[in-house]
Amino acid sequence: MEWHDDGIVLAARKHGESSAIVTLLTRNQGRHLGLVRGGMGRRKRGLFQPGNRVRATWRARLAEHLGSFTCEMQDAVAAPHLDDPLKLAALSAVCAVADAALPEREIHQPVYEGLSIFLNALDDDDWQTVYVKWELGLLQELGFGLDFSCCAATGVTENLTHVSPKTGRAVSSQAAEPYRNSLLVLPAFLLENGRAGTPAEIIEALKLTGFFLERHVFSHTKSGRAPAARGRLSDRLRRSVAR
Repeated sequence: MEWHDDGIVLAARKHGESSAIVTLLTRNQGRHLGLVRGGMGRRKRGLFQPGNRVRATWRARLAEHLGSFTCEMQDAVAAPHLDDPLKLAALSAVCAVADAALPEREIHQPVYEGLSIFLNALDDDDWQTVYVKWELGLLQELGFGLDFSCCAATGVTENLTHVSPKTGRAVSSQAAEPYRNSLLVLPAFLLENGRAGTPAEIIEALKLTGFFLERHVFSHTKSGRAPAARGRLSDRLRRSVAR
């Protein structure tokens, strides 16, 4: 068995003396694991930083085997951001979320394409907005999309300010008033195409996506919670706003 595909490194964990079990998100094979001999050695360690783009070849005797990867670097995404702790935290978070959320060997091209867009956006000022929208897209792809088209209670399409934690649907300001303490805030930038979120809006948006990711996706994982890397990103963003 053999295939070739473009991939984004999600994780690499040590295996034995110097090898690594590498997890890639690939365009046509989905989230896929493979053994890389010498993957934790000095020559290859930098290749498998989260977020790096590679050209991968996977080989195995049978399709159900772990198999092995050989990879060539296409884009060292992490390298330009080594002096930016916030962007490095975002890289770790987005890769950890994809790794924890996606079933193995199940094709999800929209998630791959969205992650690629996010990696490109790290050089732009609105990368935090792109990150939030990638998480919304991930929920949509996994069958848990949120509905911001109209108010769940009244059907109106204006003054949508909150989201019901039960249904994932938007709620208008008037309908939300009696239940405001039990609803999630809907940041305005998520309703306006092309507008970047303010730092405060980004934090509220991460609370929103995080709630539904934990309820629908991560509750079924071994830990039952979102990856720690995502929590560290949220903490860094909150501290940056508090300064």
